[in-house]
Amino acid sequence: MMNKSILVVDDTRSMRKMVAAVLAAAGYDVAEAGDGIEALEAANTRRFDLVVTDHNMPRMDGVTLVRELRQLAEYDTVALIVLSTEVDPALKQKGREAGATGWMAKPFDPQRMLDIVGKFI
Repeated sequence: MMNKSILVVDDTRSMRKMVAAVLAAAGYDVAEAGDGIEALEAANTRRFDLVVTDHNMPRMDGVTLVRELRQLAEYDTVALIVLSTEVDPALKQKGREAGATGWMAKPFDPQRMLDIVGKFI
């Protein structure tokens, strides 16, 4: 079986590494991007099975990234999870409208993340 691939997007290197480590330990093939622009470039070169993105990032925030990914034909069914310290319902709604599949709060619980990812991948 091919390992499912996940793109982890976060401008905070330590957070990105932590999320990537949790997912890689569970057997996923993990790629990383430092912001939305990098993530979009990565998504244009290969199709990931799931994307986990931070919201507050320079150059392109998470909700904008979700909207941009949804414009790509191969990403119309891919689960896009926003992982953020932001818990504002209005922002979550914007995320949903942009096409986010789910919203997780930071700091994240590794087991909960694996449960959510497992549900969508």
